[in-house]
Amino acid sequence: MTSAERQIPNCAGPVFASRPATFTPPLLACDCHAHVFGPLDQFPMVPDRLYTPPEASLADYTHLLDTLGFQRGVIVQPSVYGTDNRATLEATASDPDKFRAVVVVDGSIALDQLQSYHQQGARGVRCNLLFSGDKAMQDVRRIADKIAPLDWHLQVLLDVSTFTNVHHVFSNLPVQTVFDHMGHFPADKGINDPGFRDLLRLMGEGKAWAKLSGAYRFTGMYQTPYQDVVPIAQALVAANPNHVVFGTDWPHPHIPVAMPDDGALLSELLEWAPDQATRDAILVDNPARLYGF
Repeated sequence: MTSAERQIPNCAGPVFASRPATFTPPLLACDCHAHVFGPLDQFPMVPDRLYTPPEASLADYTHLLDTLGFQRGVIVQPSVYGTDNRATLEATASDPDKFRAVVVVDGSIALDQLQSYHQQGARGVRCNLLFSGDKAMQDVRRIADKIAPLDWHLQVLLDVSTFTNVHHVFSNLPVQTVFDHMGHFPADKGINDPGFRDLLRLMGEGKAWAKLSGAYRFTGMYQTPYQDVVPIAQALVAANPNHVVFGTDWPHPHIPVAMPDDGALLSELLEWAPDQATRDAILVDNPARLYGF
């Protein structure tokens, strides 16, 4: 272990004995954002990572899905593995009817490699744009062009309140864009923030999706319920209820608040989407279209 690696913080693990939510999800409900970590001796992490997670196995995640009443899940490539997608794709390939993947690649990726990932369950590429510049956006455009023939989507992690020209940039891509964690902007900026309004406009035009996930990453509150997130989630649902999905973000790596119970997180969907038909679409129909179940 290098001196730099010794300074990387270890993050807490999830609540492994989560409770069910206060409602029963419909048949074929899908958790659209989760990660797996490990075995750590089999899948080494990149040395310049922001955090070191504990192992969180596919078996652990499957147990959580059973507890919550989900039959499907989407495994998203975490930053600690860089572009080494083996852990993520091994998990999804283990049960092709149950799992899909979102991978991380760079702009030089070859089409045959993308097609191989498709066969292993990948349906999108995640791009972290929180701390990026022009080069990263050039990569995004190259990736979007390459994944368009596969009918994949681009999943972006960015702060819509600080990203310039959200509507212009993402309305001109040849693929759908899925915004991580509701746009990942401080909740106290509110629903009239210009970047967030751009996201709502993109969704209303049918050019973007939002994940109702990661509320603890931008709330001003320390534990559930995250009441300051409610108007943000409701605005996203109202903008286009057919372009919204839900994700637990299990096992909640590197978060600045108390570790939440996943049943409590899912229960917040009752307030974010009070109408049952809309909620069922968010949990079943929308993920089926987006991820090709």
